[in-house]
Amino acid sequence: MALRIRKGDLVQVISGADRGKRGQVLAVDRARARLRVEGVRMQKRHLKPGRSGARTGGIIEREGYIHASVVMLVDPKSDAPGRFRIERRDGRAVRVFVKSGEPAPEPQSG
Repeated sequence: MALRIRKGDLVQVISGADRGKRGQVLAVDRARARLRVEGVRMQKRHLKPGRSGARTGGIIEREGYIHASVVMLVDPKSDAPGRFRIERRDGRAVRVFVKSGEPAPEPQSG
């Protein structure tokens, strides 16, 4: 499955327990077609004291992975999730929303 959603994209969950939530894509696992989205599928991780990164131990909450098929890219023009296609513009492959015809914004790298 060719994933066309990239790290930094704004997506909305369209099905499942977190339906309707929006967030930036934090990580992409292309081999398993899964995404980690900001604020979606929060999981608790219990750490013992002395582990690297959390010397005091405790409970850390972080996002889990969800399948790429349950999210849609958000169209900034209509502020709604929408389908997109890949088009050639000026010799480059560009993601373009089907309804509005607007190119998808380039993801924020950071």
